[in-house]
Amino acid sequence: MKSAVETLSPTRVRLTVEVPFEELRTSLDTAYREIAKQVTIPGFRKGRIPPQIIDQRVGREFVLEQAVNEALPQLYVSALQENDVEPLGQPEVDVTNFADGADLTFTAEVDVRPDVTLPEYKGIEVGVAGAEVTDEEVEQQLTSLRERFGSLSTVERAAEDGDFLTIDLAASKDGQPIEDAQATGLSYKIGSGSMLEGLDDAVRGKSAGESETFVSQLASGEYAGQDVDVTVVVDSVKVQELPELDDEFAQMASEFDTLDELRADVRERLVRQKRLQQAQEARDNVLEKLLDQVDVPVPEGAVTDEIQARREAIGHQLQHMGATEAQYLQSEGQTEEEFVADLDRRSREALMTQFVLDKVADTEELNVSEPELTQALLQRAQQAGVSPDEYIQQVVQNNYVPTLVREVRRGKALGFLVEQAVVTDASGNRVELSRLQADGTYAPEGSEEAEGTESAPAEESTEAAETEQGEQGEGEKSES
Repeated sequence: MKSAVETLSPTRVRLTVEVPFEELRTSLDTAYREIAKQVTIPGFRKGRIPPQIIDQRVGREFVLEQAVNEALPQLYVSALQENDVEPLGQPEVDVTNFADGADLTFTAEVDVRPDVTLPEYKGIEVGVAGAEVTDEEVEQQLTSLRERFGSLSTVERAAEDGDFLTIDLAASKDGQPIEDAQATGLSYKIGSGSMLEGLDDAVRGKSAGESETFVSQLASGEYAGQDVDVTVVVDSVKVQELPELDDEFAQMASEFDTLDELRADVRERLVRQKRLQQAQEARDNVLEKLLDQVDVPVPEGAVTDEIQARREAIGHQLQHMGATEAQYLQSEGQTEEEFVADLDRRSREALMTQFVLDKVADTEELNVSEPELTQALLQRAQQAGVSPDEYIQQVVQNNYVPTLVREVRRGKALGFLVEQAVVTDASGNRVELSRLQADGTYAPEGSEEAEGTESAPAEESTEAAETEQGEQGEGEKSES
C-alpha cells in the first residue's frame, strides 16, 4: 500500500491511498465467507458455497464491493499511521478507482488538529480578588447559622418583609386552571425572591386568610415563559426568633465551647473558600490571557459536532425538567439565532482551549500517571452518583478512557500554566497557589504535597464550570 497526505487547510487534509489488488485477497476471502453464510442456493449448504457459484448467482461485482467496504476502515487507519495524521471526526471517503484485478485507489478527507504556535506562556501576569475576610462577612455567616436554629411563631398581623408565610398557589390561563401549577402548604419567606416574580408584592400586607391575584410567568411546563394569572392565599404569618449569639449558642451549633472559637473557625473557613475562589479566578484569567495571544483555527466539522453535542445535552436537561427548547428560549428572552450563535462561540472557545492545552502538555511532556487517572475516575463517579466500579465499567465499555486521559492531561497543563504565572491580588500582593490544597489550606513548605501538584485546585478539569468551595462534612456542625 502507498499513501500520501495533502494539506488542504490548517485544519483539513486529504489522504490519497493506492492498494495493489493482491493486498485485497484477505478481504475478498472474508466477503465470500460472509456471503456464503447469508444466501441460500439449492444443492449447497449455507457457508459451504464455492466462490465461483457465488460469482454466478450473486455477482462478482457485489463480492468486490463487499470486500472493499470490509477493507477500507483498516486501510484508512494504516494510512493515518503512515502519515502521522491524528483525525478529528469522521472522514469523507471517495473510491476513485477500482476494478476486478486492478489497484484500489481512494481518497479520505478529514479534519485534523491545527499546528498551534505558542507564545511565551511561562510567567503570565494576572490579577485576582483578595482573600481578606471582613467582620461583616463573618457576621453574615453567623446569622445564617442562627437562622438554622431559629424557631417560628405565628403572629396575628399583616405580613412584612422577612416574615415566613404558609401559602397556597393556583395558576390559570384564560380562566382555565393549569393542572401542574397548583400547590398548597408552601413555605415562603417574604423578600427571598425564591418563587414567582411578583409574589412578594402580592403577599406583603396580607393577613392570614386573605388572597391576591397577580400576573407572573411560570418557569417550566406547558405555559413556561407565558403570562398567567396566579392566585395566592395566605394561610399563616410567622416570624422567626433567633437564638442569642453567645457561648451557649456556640456549644449548641458547633463543636466549640465559646463564641470566639466559633467566630474564628467561621473566619478561617471563609478565608479557605476565598483562596479556592482565587485559584478558580487565576485559572480562568491565565487561560483567557493565553488564548488572546494565539491564533488557533478550528475545524468547522468539529465545531458542528460540538454544537450538536451541547444542544443535545441542553435538550436532555430541559426534557428532564418538563420544558421544551422553545420555552427555554422564551424564558431567557433569547431568539434561536442568538442561542445558536452563543453555542457556536462556546464551542469554538472549548476547541481552542483543547488545542492550546494539548500543545502545552506536549511541549512540557506532561503525562498522566495511573494514580491520577484513578483519582479522576473516582471524582467523576462521585459526580455521577454511581459507584466507582459501575462508573469504570461504563468508561471501559464506551471506550472513554482515552478521552478521560486527555481531559486529565489538559488539567495538568492548565495547572502548570497557573503555577508558572505571576498572580497578584487587588492589593498587589503575590498570591501563592503552588502549595494550595483542595480544601483551601496550604501545604507546609518542603512537604511532598507542596512539591507535587495532585492536590492543587488549579489542576481540576477544564470542563468544570465552577469549583464547589468550602463544603462541610456531614458530621460537622459549624457552618461557614
